Amino acid sequence: MVIIPKPNKLAYNNPKSFCPIVLLNTLSKLIEKVIAERLQFHVIKNNFIHPSQLGGLKFKSTTDAGIVLTHIIQSGWVKNKTTSILAFDITQFFPSLNHHLLTLSLTKAGLNPKVTSFFEDFLVRRKTNYMWNEFSSLTYEVNVGVGQGSALSPILSVLYLSPLLYILEKHLNILNIPISLISFVDDGLFISQNKSIDVSNSQLFYNYNILSSLLNKFGLNIEHSKTETFHFNRSHGMFYPPPLDLSPLGKPILCPKNSWKYLGFIFD
Repeated sequence: MVIIPKPNKLAYNNPKSFCPIVLLNTLSKLIEKVIAERLQFHVIKNNFIHPSQLGGLKFKSTTDAGIVLTHIIQSGWVKNKTTSILAFDITQFFPSLNHHLLTLSLTKAGLNPKVTSFFEDFLVRRKTNYMWNEFSSLTYEVNVGVGQGSALSPILSVLYLSPLLYILEKHLNILNIPISLISFVDDGLFISQNKSIDVSNSQLFYNYNILSSLLNKFGLNIEHSKTETFHFNRSHGMFYPPPLDLSPLGKPILCPKNSWKYLGFIFD
């Protein structure tokens, strides 16, 4: 990667001396974009990305997630079923990605060992220190996190989550729990369709427990205060769905609301 030198005081007073710094910064961003494009092409070609992942990819957007969810809801209505949603958010996602697990995901994706070695040099054994005015701290190793503003962070985050999503899907298949999943990077949905909301709540409860355990193994956690539940029922009378009790897991009791905001969409 291109190392961007720190400008000295003279650079700010001399525009000519500042130009190379700006050029290096621009080139480094272009190089990151080229690598991100090639990396995304390779992993999509190899079908490494889990199909429920709709974020962090080219030609995918929040609109796709909204359309998919709307289609699932309406298909449930045709079958006279209520669609129940459990929305969760992964806390501090980008700063928490483990570099060693990320390089393992790159290897699993079938990348050339030289490419994997390049990313390992780029990510693993990084160091940083903190500065405040004249104070400078000791140097610390940074073994987690990817730059959220970097062109590489979306595809790297998707690669990190893909093995987790496949493992989660395998668990659900073994337990024979009919649950759909939509993932938009660190925002996810569990979707259950049944004629009984109590059955849906039971399924969502077990899925939430399995997901929490898997995320912990990947060095990630759910931000439980942002977890929400919502039920799409087509009955024309008064509808009072029961709460989803997550207290046995040490989590909150979720009371459904009349409206719900997801990725910029408002559902009611």
